[in-house]
Order: sequence, then C-alpha cells, then structure tokens
Amino acid sequence: MPKAGTTCAGPVYSRSSKGVPEEAWQTHVTVAAVCEQEGRFLLVEELIDGQLRLNQPAGHLDKGESLTAAVVRETREEAAWDILPVAVIGVYLWQEPTGTRTFLRAAFSAQCLKHHPDQPLDTGVQRALWLSHAEIAARPERLRSPLVLRCIEDYLKGHSYPLDLMHHLSN
Repeated sequence: MPKAGTTCAGPVYSRSSKGVPEEAWQTHVTVAAVCEQEGRFLLVEELIDGQLRLNQPAGHLDKGESLTAAVVRETREEAAWDILPVAVIGVYLWQEPTGTRTFLRAAFSAQCLKHHPDQPLDTGVQRALWLSHAEIAARPERLRSPLVLRCIEDYLKGHSYPLDLMHHLSN
C-alpha cells in the first residue's frame, strides 16, 4: 500500500533509510550457477577494482532473456563450460554495504556438460577453477559477495526447487 500522499502511478523520489536518494537505487537481476563435481565447485577468479575475487559463474540478465538461458550463457562466457540447469537453489536479495546497489540473484544447480578450454573467458575473468567447500569457506575475504558461499551452503543443505518455479512470459 502506498504511503500517504503517494500514488502507484509513478516514481516518488525520497531518501531511503540509509540516506541514499531513492532515484539512485536500483536492483540488478543476476543469475549464478552452482556446479559440483567430485566435491569441488566451479568458480571464476575475476579482477574487481584491482583485486582478485572468487564468484560462481554469474552475471546480469539480458533484455528478453529467461533466467535459465542467462545462467547457461554466463557460465559459457565466464568459465567456458556448457551446463544444464537442474534446479533452482534459491532467490537471494543482497544489498552492497554502501547501500547503492541491490542484487536479486537466482541461483541454479547445474550439471557441467562440456568444457571448451580454448575459449577466451569474459572480460575481467582470469581463470575458472574448482575448489572444495572448505577451501571457499576459508577465504571469505576473497569472495565477490556473501552470496557465493550462501548459495553453495544452501545447495549442500539440499535446497532444490523445480525449474518450472521460474516463468518467462513474453509477448
């Protein structure tokens, strides 16, 4: 329900509880693939603000793209793997500590099908690597966000929802 004095017809610009102008706030829709083989998880090491960070193969949803198509594309671009999404692990809302960017992430468990070792990786990605849960948990400062470990831990807890939970409606 709208606040008193507002309407649902258009944007209302005010300040958020963190002092960030509402017009500066936006949500980024992203996807991530959690791929496990023999107790190790596929991650990418990427250069972010001059530091090497670990992340799942992940990225932004492109216009007109379904969430499952996005996770397949991002994994191929960032890790050079063809994957088959198997299930939804969860949908996560995370705000950066600065309060300026919010991410809505759909995380999928996926089966790795084929590796393309000669394919160049996406800009900023240094390499793809396989690490155990213990190795990942031991390096929280290297993770791109807390979502990386949370998605893996939810996968290990057995969080698994059918892919038809996600609906892509188009004209």
